[in-house]
Amino acid sequence: MTSVSEPVAQPTIRQTDCFIDGQWLPSQSGKTFETRHPANEEVITQIAEGDAADVDLAVKAARQAFDNGPWRSMDARERGELLHRLADLIEEEIDELAALETLDNGKPINDARNVDLPLTIDCLRYYAGYADKVHGKTIPVRGNYFTYTRKEPVGVVGQIIPWNFPMLMVAWKWGPALAAGCTIVMKPAEQTPLTCLRMARLAQKAGIPDGVINVVPGFGPTAGSAVTKHPGIDKVAFTGEYLTAQTIMAEAAPTLKRLTFELGGKSPNVIFADADLDAAIAGSHFGLYFNQGQCCCAGSRVFVEESIHDEFIGRITEMNQGTQVGDPFDPLTTQGPQVDQNQMDKILRYVEAGKSGGATCVTGGNRIGDTGYFVEPTLFDGVTDEMDIATDEIFGPVMSVLTFKDMDELVERANNTFYGLAAAVWTRDIGKAHHVADHVRAGTVWVNCYDVFDAAAPFGGFKMSGQGRELGEAGLNAYLETKTVTIALD
Repeated sequence: MTSVSEPVAQPTIRQTDCFIDGQWLPSQSGKTFETRHPANEEVITQIAEGDAADVDLAVKAARQAFDNGPWRSMDARERGELLHRLADLIEEEIDELAALETLDNGKPINDARNVDLPLTIDCLRYYAGYADKVHGKTIPVRGNYFTYTRKEPVGVVGQIIPWNFPMLMVAWKWGPALAAGCTIVMKPAEQTPLTCLRMARLAQKAGIPDGVINVVPGFGPTAGSAVTKHPGIDKVAFTGEYLTAQTIMAEAAPTLKRLTFELGGKSPNVIFADADLDAAIAGSHFGLYFNQGQCCCAGSRVFVEESIHDEFIGRITEMNQGTQVGDPFDPLTTQGPQVDQNQMDKILRYVEAGKSGGATCVTGGNRIGDTGYFVEPTLFDGVTDEMDIATDEIFGPVMSVLTFKDMDELVERANNTFYGLAAAVWTRDIGKAHHVADHVRAGTVWVNCYDVFDAAAPFGGFKMSGQGRELGEAGLNAYLETKTVTIALD
């Protein structure tokens, strides 16, 4: 890990237009929107505001590239080599890209440099290695026939990504789609379009043919909706909140698009009295406060066994008081601003709801300063299951601590949510660990760790936390169709 030790200069803004068929184009309407630096609220630049007309151009380019271009038909090893080249170029510009991510998103520079960028590179390399390993099977059937299956790319895919991990979400979406041979129309989050646009330029520089990747910045009700409704798009992959996913399902229904959703969570993080408390407390703090609490799998419901409750509260309090909140370009900063005004206001409304609902605000609960979207690391004690702060996804630096007495009670309460993205359990008892892992309905369960991600490990949710999986072989399969071929041998 290469830590940044000196203050980092703000990067040069290079791309601000739509990227369609290898060309940088202003929006068809001529409209632009502003993106702001969350730490000081200053406008960074103006971005082309795409809408249905721009999405239509992008879909036509992607369709032409899929149906008649070289991408689908080229040797699979070559596709893999081009993905490796893209990863190489990102690695060459890692410091500039980290700074660009910090500028647009507000995350601390060391997090961008040492977490987001390495995971982005790893994901692209993982799927580069998978490109030439997509294959079908031979199947014995009755009669004198030879039957086999082919795995073929689903076609033109629409991809809509969130603002909390902009570059990493690009890699999660592009990696499997490109390895499968699909072409792409991507709408990045309007809060954080800069690194996605930069990656599009690097993909072109890497040699990925024009039209294979198209990026249309804009807003959900216009550009996003145009992606989900467009009859020329075969599949939509979306990461975000479940309410938006419901809209996408309705809009995609007339064309029966394939859909994958990675949605939100209200993840239970369980700490038994027999756990390694040093590890459990450090892991729980990271599992909630990392990335300003803006993680879909954040361990925001912390279930603490009664006998260790006081120690847990005391030590989390100390850690929160030691948090360095401030300029995300300062390498000493460990918590930056929330992404925008709306997100900050939402968090503060939940804080007030927690206070009025009877929970005890042990630390934080306030905005920091009057410039920038900074929120104090907040810890609530005395939280009960029915409180809004225990049921709703806050997506901010707000930890809710609940206590429990026995296993049966714990499992029932942990599952008492319509989410099911992630969970964690801390214990030295392997039996307890397996019991929780077996009985908690979540797509990922961490044992004695938190937020451990690898491109090889599938990620996704149960219930309202999504459908389908990202990453791993499962993530690749989401971009493939199975074709059966039967040949008469008589």
